Amino acid sequence: MFEKLFTPQQTADGALLSHRRPLKGVIIGAGQVGMACAYSMLIQNTLDDMLLVDINQEKLQGEVMDLLHGLPFVEPTAVRAGTLAESRDPDVVVITAGAKQKQGETRLDLVHRNVEIFKKLIPEVIEHCPNAIVILVTNPVDIMTYVTLKLSGLPNNQVIGSGTVLDTARFRYLLADKLHLDPRSLHAYIIGEHGDSEVPVWSKVNIAGMNLCGTGIEDCLEQEADKLNEIFHQVKNAAYEVIERKGATSYAIGLGVTQIVKALLRNQNRVLTVSTLINGIHGINDICLSLPAVVNRQGVTQILNLSLTENEEKMLQNSARVMGETIASLNL
Repeated sequence: MFEKLFTPQQTADGALLSHRRPLKGVIIGAGQVGMACAYSMLIQNTLDDMLLVDINQEKLQGEVMDLLHGLPFVEPTAVRAGTLAESRDPDVVVITAGAKQKQGETRLDLVHRNVEIFKKLIPEVIEHCPNAIVILVTNPVDIMTYVTLKLSGLPNNQVIGSGTVLDTARFRYLLADKLHLDPRSLHAYIIGEHGDSEVPVWSKVNIAGMNLCGTGIEDCLEQEADKLNEIFHQVKNAAYEVIERKGATSYAIGLGVTQIVKALLRNQNRVLTVSTLINGIHGINDICLSLPAVVNRQGVTQILNLSLTENEEKMLQNSARVMGETIASLNL
C-alpha cells in the first residue's frame, strides 16, 4: 500500500534525480556525553545520517528510540544504532567512549584505563572509517588525541581533540557575566591542557578590540591578580563542581562538540581552541594541546601562534611538560 503513495522523481531522460552527498557522522559512546552530543547535533541539523555505537546494546537501542520519537519536531535526520562496520564512509567520527571520571579523580587519572580501550577501538575506527576526521572527547582529551594519532597513523589534521573549547566557553561566560555582557561579544582563550595545567590568556582578553586591561597589561595583571585568579579558579574547577553535584558534565561539551563538527562539515574556517599536535610553537614539540586553530573541511589547517606574556608562555610550556611526562609513561 505505502509503495503506491509516492513516485520517485526523474529527469527528462528517465534517470532518478541526484542529490548532494549526505553528511554522515558516527558517535562512539552512548553515555551522558555521547548522547548530549547526539541531541545537540540533532536539534541543530548538523548531520543527515547519524550512527550511534556503544557496547551496551540495550541502552543504545533505547537512546536511539528516544531520539527517533522526536524527529517530527526537527529537520530530517537518519538516526540509527549499529556498529562501525555499518558506518557507510562517514565524514566525521566523534569518540566519547571510555572510563568515566569519578568524583575526586583528575582527568589524567583516567589515562591508562582509556589507553587500553583505545588500543582495541582505534584500529576498528581506521578499518571502517579511514576517510573520516576523528574528534576526540574522551578524557584526558589531549593525551587521547596524541594516542589516537600514534595508533591510527592518520595525518595530524585529521585527528582533533575537543581540547579547551569548553574551558574557553566557561572563561568567556564567567567574564561576560561579571561585565554584564553577552559572552559572544567577548574574546578570551584558555590554552594548553584541558585540565589542571591549563592557561588563561589574560593578555588577549578583549571586547570590541579593546583589551580588558587597557594598554598597561602587565600592571593590570598584577593589580587585579586576586580578582582574575578567582575567575580562573572557577573555570579550572568547573568540571569538578559539576561532577560533585550531578555526576558528569554533558550539556556544554555536547554543544561545544557540535560547533566543532559544524565548523568541519560546513567548511567554516572557524578559529577554535581544539587540541592538535604542536611542533615548533613556543618551544613545544610532539605534544597535543590547545591553541587557537583554524578548523574547516580538511580538519585543522592552521595553528595560530599567539604572542604571549613571559608568564603565559612559561605556563604553556609547563602544561606541555605535564603532557609529555604522561605520554612518556604510556606503552604505545
